[in-house]
Amino acid sequence: MTLIQRIQDLQRQFPYPVLTIGNFDGVHLGHQALFRLVKERAALNQGTSMVMTFVPHPLRVLTGRQGPPLITLPDHKLELIQAMGIDAVIRLDFTTEFAATEPEAFVQDLLVERIGLKEIVIGYDYTFGRKGRGNRTMLLEMGREFGFKVHTVGPQPGPDGEVTSSTRIRELVMAGNVDQVPALLGRPYRITGRVIRGRNRGGRLLGFPTANLRLVDELIPKVGVYAVRVVFQGQEYAGVANIGDNPTFGDVGLSVEVHCFDFNQDIYDQVIHVDFVARIRDEKKFSGPQELSTQIRADCSLARTLLGSAA
Repeated sequence: MTLIQRIQDLQRQFPYPVLTIGNFDGVHLGHQALFRLVKERAALNQGTSMVMTFVPHPLRVLTGRQGPPLITLPDHKLELIQAMGIDAVIRLDFTTEFAATEPEAFVQDLLVERIGLKEIVIGYDYTFGRKGRGNRTMLLEMGREFGFKVHTVGPQPGPDGEVTSSTRIRELVMAGNVDQVPALLGRPYRITGRVIRGRNRGGRLLGFPTANLRLVDELIPKVGVYAVRVVFQGQEYAGVANIGDNPTFGDVGLSVEVHCFDFNQDIYDQVIHVDFVARIRDEKKFSGPQELSTQIRADCSLARTLLGSAA
C-alpha cells in the first residue's frame, strides 16, 4: 500500500483513481462497505483503490477541544485500511487553513487536478469543505462538469437497528458493553500497551501474575473485569483484564492489568494487544488479598467459559 502525506506529492501518478474520503475512526463496518465498493469499482476499470483520511481528528481542529477519544490511533487505522486491500492512502494534515477550503476548490484543485479522480464513493451523509457546504448534490454537479462518477453507500444498520457509527461504538466501549462491539467493528475492541513494572502483588500476594500496561490508546473500556484475548508476537492467549484503581489496596489512578492463562513468559517492556470479549463484573473493594484472590479465581473460571478455553 502506498502512503502519501503531502498534497504536493499528488501528481496524477495513479491509473483510474477511485477514491473515498473520511476520518474513518474505527474502520467499522460502515467504513468497510465504502472500501469494498472502492475496490470493486477500481478492479472493474484496472484502476487504483484510494482512501483519503486526516490527522488529527477534524473535530479537534474545528472545535479547538480534545474531541472524542479515538477508537483507532492513526497508525492502527492505516494497518486496518491496508488489511482491506486498499492500494493507496492519502493521509493529510487537517489544519484550520485546510478546513477553510471552499468545497468547489477542494474538488477541482485537489481531487480533479492533483489526483485525476475518476470515481468517488461517499457515505449517505458526507459533507466537505468550508462549513461543510459541500455535499452529494454538489459532487454530482461537479462530476458532470469534470467527468467523474459519484457512488453513494447508504447507512449500515447494526443488530440493534441503530446505524453503525464511530459515536455508537465509543458509547458501547465506555459503557463496558464490549460484547456488542464486534457486530459494528467486525472485530473485538482492542487496546495496545507496553508492559511496565507494577507493584508485584499479582503473583506474590494473589497467585495470579499480571502484566501492567502503559497504554497508547485513548478509548478505554469502563472500569471493571473483562474476559480478554491477548496477542503477543503473533500468538493469542486467553485471559482476564482489570481496569480500575485497585481499591482493595488503596491505589490511586487508573491502571490496566492483564493475567494470561497458561502463560509464563517474561514480557516486561514488550508491546501486547488486548482484545475485549466480555465484561465480567464491576471493580469492587475486598476485605483483603485472600478474598480478592478467591474472586479472581472465579473470574478466571468464568472467563475461560466465555472464551471457550479449557477449564
